[in-house]
Amino acid sequence: MVDTPGRITLWGIEVFAATAEEGSISAAARRLGASASAVSQQITNLEGALGATLFNRSARPVSLTPAGEIFRRRAQSILNEAEQARAELATADLSSLTRFRLGMIEDFDADVTPHFLTEMASDLKGCQFLLETGASHRLFDLLDARALDVIVAADLGASAPWMEVHPLLEEPFLAAVPKGLVDQGGDVLAQLNKLPLIQYTARHVMGRQIAAHLARQNLRLSHRFELDSYHAIMAMVASGAGWTILTPLGYLRAQRFCDKADLVPLPFAPLSRTISLNARRDVLGDMPAQAAVRLRKLLDDMIVKPARANIPWLGNTLRLL
Repeated sequence: MVDTPGRITLWGIEVFAATAEEGSISAAARRLGASASAVSQQITNLEGALGATLFNRSARPVSLTPAGEIFRRRAQSILNEAEQARAELATADLSSLTRFRLGMIEDFDADVTPHFLTEMASDLKGCQFLLETGASHRLFDLLDARALDVIVAADLGASAPWMEVHPLLEEPFLAAVPKGLVDQGGDVLAQLNKLPLIQYTARHVMGRQIAAHLARQNLRLSHRFELDSYHAIMAMVASGAGWTILTPLGYLRAQRFCDKADLVPLPFAPLSRTISLNARRDVLGDMPAQAAVRLRKLLDDMIVKPARANIPWLGNTLRLL
Protein backbone atom coordinates (compact mmCIF):
# COMPACT_ATOMS: atom_id res chain seq x y z
CA MET A 1 0.00 0.00 0.00
CA VAL A 2 1.38 3.43 -0.94
CA ASP A 3 2.31 5.63 2.00
CA THR A 4 0.63 9.04 2.01
CA PRO A 5 2.48 11.39 4.37
CA GLY A 6 0.41 14.42 5.29
CA ARG A 7 -2.93 12.70 4.67
CA ILE A 8 -5.31 11.02 7.08
CA THR A 9 -6.26 7.70 5.47
CA LEU A 10 -8.76 5.06 6.52
CA TRP A 11 -5.96 2.49 6.45
CA GLY A 12 -3.91 4.67 8.79
CA ILE A 13 -6.84 4.88 11.19
CA GLU A 14 -7.33 1.08 11.05
CA VAL A 15 -3.63 0.64 11.86
CA PHE A 16 -3.92 3.12 14.73
CA ALA A 17 -6.97 1.34 16.20
CA ALA A 18 -5.38 -2.11 15.92
CA THR A 19 -2.17 -0.92 17.59
CA ALA A 20 -4.13 0.74 20.39
CA GLU A 21 -6.12 -2.45 21.01
CA GLU A 22 -3.16 -4.84 20.77
CA GLY A 23 -0.68 -2.67 22.68
CA SER A 24 2.03 -3.78 20.26
CA ILE A 25 3.08 -2.84 16.74
CA SER A 26 4.08 -6.42 15.93
CA ALA A 27 0.76 -7.81 17.24
CA ALA A 28 -1.17 -5.21 15.24
CA ALA A 29 0.83 -6.19 12.15
CA ARG A 30 -0.07 -9.86 12.60
CA ARG A 31 -3.73 -9.00 13.04
CA LEU A 32 -3.78 -6.79 9.93
CA GLY A 33 -1.65 -9.06 7.77
CA ALA A 34 0.97 -6.33 7.31
CA SER A 35 4.64 -5.97 8.21
CA ALA A 36 5.68 -4.29 11.44
CA SER A 37 7.59 -1.67 9.46
CA ALA A 38 4.48 -0.84 7.41
CA VAL A 39 2.41 -0.45 10.58
CA SER A 40 5.07 1.77 12.15
CA GLN A 41 5.22 3.92 9.01
CA GLN A 42 1.44 4.34 8.91
CA ILE A 43 1.46 5.51 12.52
CA THR A 44 4.25 7.98 11.73
CA ASN A 45 2.29 9.25 8.72
CA LEU A 46 -0.88 9.66 10.79
CA GLU A 47 0.98 11.48 13.56
CA GLY A 48 2.49 13.79 10.93
CA ALA A 49 -0.90 14.49 9.38
CA LEU A 50 -2.46 15.23 12.77
CA GLY A 51 0.52 17.13 14.13
CA ALA A 52 0.46 15.13 17.35
CA THR A 53 2.22 12.14 18.90
CA LEU A 54 -0.33 9.36 19.39
CA PHE A 55 1.75 6.59 20.98
CA ASN A 56 4.45 6.31 23.56
CA ARG A 57 6.45 3.73 21.64
CA SER A 58 9.07 3.29 24.33
CA ALA A 59 6.50 1.79 26.72
CA ARG A 60 5.79 -1.95 26.84
CA PRO A 61 3.02 -2.48 25.97
CA VAL A 62 2.83 0.50 23.62
CA SER A 63 0.59 3.10 25.26
CA LEU A 64 -1.52 5.99 24.01
CA THR A 65 -0.51 9.55 24.75
CA PRO A 66 -3.22 12.00 25.91
CA ALA A 67 -3.57 13.06 22.27
CA GLY A 68 -3.87 9.41 21.28
CA GLU A 69 -6.68 8.89 23.79
CA ILE A 70 -8.59 11.83 22.31
CA PHE A 71 -8.08 10.61 18.74
CA ARG A 72 -9.06 7.05 19.66
CA ARG A 73 -12.64 8.12 20.34
CA ARG A 74 -12.87 9.87 16.97
CA ALA A 75 -11.11 7.02 15.19
CA GLN A 76 -13.63 4.47 16.37
CA SER A 77 -16.50 6.63 15.12
CA ILE A 78 -14.84 6.94 11.71
CA LEU A 79 -14.25 3.19 11.48
CA ASN A 80 -17.80 2.44 12.61
CA GLU A 81 -19.21 4.66 9.86
CA ALA A 82 -16.95 3.10 7.23
CA GLU A 83 -17.92 -0.40 8.34
CA GLN A 84 -21.61 0.50 8.33
CA ALA A 85 -21.30 1.84 4.79
CA ARG A 86 -19.52 -1.32 3.65
CA ALA A 87 -22.14 -3.49 5.33
CA GLU A 88 -25.07 -1.57 3.80
CA LEU A 89 -23.59 -1.97 0.33
CA ALA A 90 -22.95 -5.66 0.96
CA THR A 91 -26.47 -6.22 2.22
CA ALA A 92 -27.86 -4.77 -0.97
CA ASP A 93 -25.92 -7.37 -2.97
CA LEU A 94 -24.07 -9.98 -0.91
CA SER A 95 -22.60 -11.51 -4.06
CA SER A 96 -20.48 -8.34 -4.38
CA LEU A 97 -19.06 -8.65 -0.86
CA THR A 98 -15.27 -8.28 -1.14
CA ARG A 99 -14.20 -9.13 2.42
CA PHE A 100 -15.56 -11.49 5.06
CA ARG A 101 -13.88 -11.59 8.48
CA LEU A 102 -14.70 -14.72 10.43
CA GLY A 103 -13.79 -15.67 13.99
CA MET A 104 -13.98 -19.35 15.02
CA ILE A 105 -13.26 -21.10 18.29
CA GLU A 106 -10.27 -23.38 18.10
CA ASP A 107 -12.48 -26.44 18.63
CA PHE A 108 -13.50 -26.29 14.96
CA ASP A 109 -10.25 -25.26 13.29
CA ALA A 110 -9.15 -28.70 12.05
CA ASP A 111 -12.37 -29.94 10.49
CA VAL A 112 -15.51 -27.79 10.46
CA THR A 113 -13.84 -24.46 9.64
CA PRO A 114 -12.10 -25.52 6.39
CA HIS A 115 -15.32 -27.06 5.05
CA PHE A 116 -17.34 -24.01 6.03
CA LEU A 117 -14.92 -21.61 4.33
CA THR A 118 -14.86 -23.75 1.20
CA GLU A 119 -18.67 -23.69 0.95
CA MET A 120 -18.83 -19.94 1.60
CA ALA A 121 -16.16 -19.32 -1.03
CA SER A 122 -18.24 -21.15 -3.64
CA ASP A 123 -21.05 -18.60 -3.11
CA LEU A 124 -18.91 -15.48 -2.69
CA LYS A 125 -16.45 -15.88 -5.55
CA GLY A 126 -14.99 -12.37 -5.42
CA CYS A 127 -14.64 -12.29 -1.64
CA GLN A 128 -11.44 -12.36 0.42
CA PHE A 129 -11.81 -14.44 3.58
CA LEU A 130 -9.95 -13.49 6.75
CA LEU A 131 -9.99 -16.06 9.57
CA GLU A 132 -9.22 -15.49 13.25
CA THR A 133 -9.20 -18.49 15.60
CA GLY A 134 -8.98 -18.17 19.34
CA ALA A 135 -10.72 -18.25 22.69
CA SER A 136 -14.38 -17.20 22.82
CA HIS A 137 -13.84 -14.10 24.97
CA ARG A 138 -11.25 -12.75 22.52
CA LEU A 139 -13.53 -13.34 19.53
CA PHE A 140 -16.36 -11.45 21.23
CA ASP A 141 -13.98 -8.54 21.91
CA LEU A 142 -13.00 -8.45 18.23
CA LEU A 143 -16.66 -8.54 17.15
CA ASP A 144 -17.42 -5.70 19.55
CA ALA A 145 -14.51 -3.72 18.10
CA ARG A 146 -15.81 -4.38 14.55
CA ALA A 147 -12.60 -6.23 13.74
CA LEU A 148 -14.67 -9.30 12.78
CA ASP A 149 -17.97 -9.62 10.91
CA VAL A 150 -19.17 -12.98 12.26
CA ILE A 151 -17.92 -15.18 15.08
CA VAL A 152 -18.68 -18.74 16.17
CA ALA A 153 -18.00 -19.02 19.87
CA ALA A 154 -19.20 -20.41 23.18
CA ASP A 155 -21.86 -18.23 24.77
CA LEU A 156 -20.60 -15.97 27.55
CA GLY A 157 -24.00 -15.26 29.06
CA ALA A 158 -26.49 -12.54 28.15
CA SER A 159 -25.90 -11.12 24.66
CA ALA A 160 -25.49 -7.42 23.96
CA PRO A 161 -28.43 -5.54 22.36
CA TRP A 162 -26.41 -4.92 19.19
CA MET A 163 -25.87 -8.64 18.55
CA GLU A 164 -27.88 -11.20 16.66
CA VAL A 165 -27.35 -14.70 18.01
CA HIS A 166 -27.95 -17.99 16.20
CA PRO A 167 -27.54 -21.00 18.55
CA LEU A 168 -25.82 -23.92 16.85
CA LEU A 169 -24.87 -26.67 19.27
CA GLU A 170 -25.25 -27.70 22.90
CA GLU A 171 -22.70 -30.09 24.35
CA PRO A 172 -22.23 -31.55 27.84
CA PHE A 173 -19.16 -31.52 30.00
CA LEU A 174 -17.73 -34.97 30.70
CA ALA A 175 -14.99 -36.55 32.79
CA ALA A 176 -12.02 -38.02 30.92
CA VAL A 177 -10.12 -40.54 33.02
CA PRO A 178 -7.14 -42.88 32.46
CA LYS A 179 -8.17 -46.05 30.65
CA GLY A 180 -9.65 -48.71 32.94
CA LEU A 181 -8.89 -46.78 36.13
CA VAL A 182 -12.49 -46.04 37.12
CA ASP A 183 -15.16 -48.61 37.89
CA GLN A 184 -18.35 -46.95 36.70
CA GLY A 185 -20.41 -49.37 38.80
CA GLY A 186 -18.88 -47.94 41.97
CA ASP A 187 -18.60 -44.51 43.55
CA VAL A 188 -17.05 -42.63 40.63
CA LEU A 189 -16.52 -39.37 42.51
CA ALA A 190 -14.73 -41.15 45.36
CA GLN A 191 -12.46 -42.83 42.82
CA LEU A 192 -11.73 -39.55 41.07
CA ASN A 193 -10.87 -37.89 44.37
CA LYS A 194 -7.84 -40.18 44.56
CA LEU A 195 -6.45 -38.57 41.39
CA PRO A 196 -5.46 -34.94 40.78
CA LEU A 197 -7.69 -32.89 38.50
CA ILE A 198 -5.94 -31.60 35.38
CA GLN A 199 -7.84 -28.36 35.02
CA TYR A 200 -8.58 -26.35 31.88
CA THR A 201 -7.19 -22.85 32.39
CA ALA A 202 -9.37 -20.35 34.22
CA ARG A 203 -7.99 -17.66 31.91
CA HIS A 204 -10.55 -18.87 29.37
CA VAL A 205 -14.32 -18.82 29.71
CA MET A 206 -14.64 -22.62 29.69
CA GLY A 207 -12.20 -22.98 32.55
CA ARG A 208 -14.06 -20.40 34.61
CA GLN A 209 -17.35 -22.11 33.80
CA ILE A 210 -15.99 -25.43 35.09
CA ALA A 211 -14.51 -23.83 38.22
CA ALA A 212 -17.78 -22.04 39.01
CA HIS A 213 -19.76 -25.26 38.58
CA LEU A 214 -17.45 -27.16 40.94
CA ALA A 215 -17.85 -24.36 43.49
CA ARG A 216 -21.65 -24.60 43.23
CA GLN A 217 -21.35 -28.32 44.00
CA ASN A 218 -19.17 -27.50 47.03
CA LEU A 219 -16.44 -29.62 45.48
CA ARG A 220 -12.83 -28.82 46.23
CA LEU A 221 -10.87 -31.13 43.98
CA SER A 222 -7.11 -31.12 44.30
CA HIS A 223 -5.34 -29.99 41.16
CA ARG A 224 -1.69 -29.40 40.37
CA PHE A 225 -2.00 -28.62 36.69
CA GLU A 226 -3.89 -25.87 34.87
CA LEU A 227 -3.41 -26.04 31.09
CA ASP A 228 -4.89 -24.35 28.01
CA SER A 229 -4.34 -27.15 25.50
CA TYR A 230 -6.70 -30.07 24.94
CA HIS A 231 -3.83 -32.11 23.55
CA ALA A 232 -1.60 -31.50 26.57
CA ILE A 233 -4.46 -32.23 28.98
CA MET A 234 -5.45 -35.46 27.25
CA ALA A 235 -1.81 -36.55 26.95
CA MET A 236 -1.51 -36.28 30.73
CA VAL A 237 -4.79 -38.14 31.27
CA ALA A 238 -3.62 -40.88 28.89
CA SER A 239 -0.37 -41.21 30.85
CA GLY A 240 -2.30 -41.69 34.11
CA ALA A 241 -1.28 -38.34 35.62
CA GLY A 242 -4.85 -37.41 36.53
CA TRP A 243 -8.34 -36.80 35.16
CA THR A 244 -10.03 -33.82 33.57
CA ILE A 245 -13.35 -32.19 32.74
CA LEU A 246 -13.95 -31.26 29.11
CA THR A 247 -16.55 -31.43 26.33
CA PRO A 248 -16.91 -33.96 23.49
CA LEU A 249 -15.37 -31.37 21.13
CA GLY A 250 -12.29 -31.11 23.32
CA TYR A 251 -12.04 -34.87 23.64
CA LEU A 252 -12.34 -35.42 19.88
CA ARG A 253 -9.73 -32.75 19.11
CA ALA A 254 -7.18 -34.85 21.00
CA GLN A 255 -8.19 -37.97 19.10
CA ARG A 256 -4.79 -39.68 19.25
CA PHE A 257 -5.02 -40.02 23.02
CA CYS A 258 -8.60 -41.27 23.14
CA ASP A 259 -7.71 -44.99 23.11
CA LYS A 260 -5.86 -44.51 26.40
CA ALA A 261 -8.69 -42.72 28.17
CA ASP A 262 -12.32 -43.36 29.13
CA LEU A 263 -15.16 -40.85 29.02
CA VAL A 264 -17.71 -40.98 31.83
CA PRO A 265 -20.61 -38.70 32.78
CA LEU A 266 -19.85 -36.15 35.47
CA PRO A 267 -20.44 -37.82 38.86
CA PHE A 268 -22.30 -34.72 40.08
CA ALA A 269 -24.80 -32.22 38.64
CA PRO A 270 -24.57 -31.99 34.82
CA LEU A 271 -23.06 -29.00 33.06
CA SER A 272 -23.26 -27.97 29.39
CA ARG A 273 -22.32 -25.11 27.10
CA THR A 274 -23.86 -23.59 23.99
CA ILE A 275 -21.97 -22.60 20.86
CA SER A 276 -23.57 -19.92 18.70
CA LEU A 277 -22.95 -17.86 15.60
CA ASN A 278 -22.92 -14.16 16.45
CA ALA A 279 -22.94 -11.03 14.29
CA ARG A 280 -23.82 -7.36 14.54
CA ARG A 281 -27.59 -6.96 14.21
CA ASP A 282 -28.99 -5.68 10.88
CA VAL A 283 -25.58 -5.36 9.23
CA LEU A 284 -25.19 -8.37 6.94
CA GLY A 285 -28.84 -8.97 6.15
CA ASP A 286 -29.79 -12.63 6.24
CA MET A 287 -26.22 -13.87 5.71
CA PRO A 288 -25.63 -14.79 9.40
CA ALA A 289 -28.86 -16.82 9.49
CA GLN A 290 -27.91 -18.59 6.25
CA ALA A 291 -24.41 -19.25 7.57
CA ALA A 292 -25.90 -20.73 10.74
CA VAL A 293 -28.03 -23.14 8.68
CA ARG A 294 -24.95 -24.23 6.75
CA LEU A 295 -22.92 -24.66 9.94
CA ARG A 296 -25.60 -26.78 11.63
CA LYS A 297 -25.47 -29.20 8.71
CA LEU A 298 -21.67 -29.43 8.95
CA LEU A 299 -21.80 -29.86 12.72
CA ASP A 300 -24.37 -32.63 12.40
CA ASP A 301 -22.30 -34.51 9.82
CA MET A 302 -18.85 -33.92 11.29
CA ILE A 303 -19.43 -33.68 15.05
CA VAL A 304 -22.81 -34.82 16.36
CA LYS A 305 -23.37 -38.02 14.39
CA PRO A 306 -19.78 -39.34 14.72
CA ALA A 307 -19.67 -38.50 18.45
CA ARG A 308 -22.98 -40.25 19.14
CA ALA A 309 -21.79 -43.27 17.15
CA ASN A 310 -18.55 -43.48 19.18
CA ILE A 311 -20.14 -42.55 22.53
CA PRO A 312 -23.76 -43.80 22.33
CA TRP A 313 -24.63 -42.86 25.90
CA LEU A 314 -24.27 -39.16 25.00
CA GLY A 315 -27.76 -39.31 23.47
CA ASN A 316 -29.42 -35.90 23.19
CA THR A 317 -27.01 -34.25 25.63
CA LEU A 318 -25.02 -33.44 22.47
CA ARG A 319 -27.51 -31.81 20.10
CA LEU A 320 -28.06 -29.23 17.41
CA LEU A 321 -30.08 -26.17 18.35
